[in-house]
Amino acid sequence: MTTLRSWSASHNGAKRDHNEDAFVDRPDLGLWAVADGAGGHDAGEVASNMIAESLGAIPDGLSAAETLTEIRARIEAVHETLLAEAAKRGPNAIIASTLVVVCVRGAHFACLWAGDSRVYRLSDGVLEQVTHDHSLVQELVDAGQIPPEAAESHPHANIVTRAVGAATDTPFTLDKTSDALRPGERLLLCSDGLTKCVPETAIAALMRLDDPAEELIAAALERQARDNVTAVVIEAPR
Repeated sequence: MTTLRSWSASHNGAKRDHNEDAFVDRPDLGLWAVADGAGGHDAGEVASNMIAESLGAIPDGLSAAETLTEIRARIEAVHETLLAEAAKRGPNAIIASTLVVVCVRGAHFACLWAGDSRVYRLSDGVLEQVTHDHSLVQELVDAGQIPPEAAESHPHANIVTRAVGAATDTPFTLDKTSDALRPGERLLLCSDGLTKCVPETAIAALMRLDDPAEELIAAALERQARDNVTAVVIEAPR
C-alpha cells in the first residue's frame, strides 16, 4: 500500500481551557479519524480518546473490507461501553462523541461518520463536502425550513442527532460513502470548531499550503474559535 502524506493538529481553541477532541493520523494503516467529544470536562475526553485508541489499534495488513468491518465493530463496542458508563453516572449523564473516519486502500477511499464533524475534498481547486451532518439544523435545511446560510447562526446549531455513545430511539450506525481518490487531491477531516468559524473559501485556500493542518488551526484561532479545533489533512500521491 502506498503511504499517503498527512498532517494533523488540534487546539483547545480561543475560549476553552481543555480539549475534548481527539484524532488518529496513521498513514501506515491508511486510516485517519477525528472525534469531537461531548458531555463536559472529562466525559467528552473519555469518549473521543476511547474512539481514537480503539481505531489506532486496528492491525496492519487488512483489506479494505476487513478494515471497514473492524472500524464498525470497534465503534459499536465503544458506543455500548459509553452508554453503560453514562448510565452509571446518572440519568442526565452524556459521554459521547462525533466521529469521522477515512480509510484509503489503493486508489479509493471510504468515509464513515456520525455527527457534525466533517470530511472535505479539495480537487482541482474545488472544495466539496463529502459528509452530510447529523444535526438538527441540517435536518431543517434539508426540509427547506431554513436556508443553508442560516445554519451556523441558528440557536440550535450545536445539537447533533447522532453520535457515538448517544442514546437514540433507533439503532446506532455509521453512515458511509466511498469514491475514487484522484491524484494530488487532498482530504480534510475536521471538528465543527473549525467549520463554525473559518469559511469554506478560506478552508480551500489553506488546504493548499505546505502545512495545512497547522494553518487551518491558526486561522481558527485568529477568528477566536469558541470550541476545540482539530484538522487532519491527507494528500493522495500525484
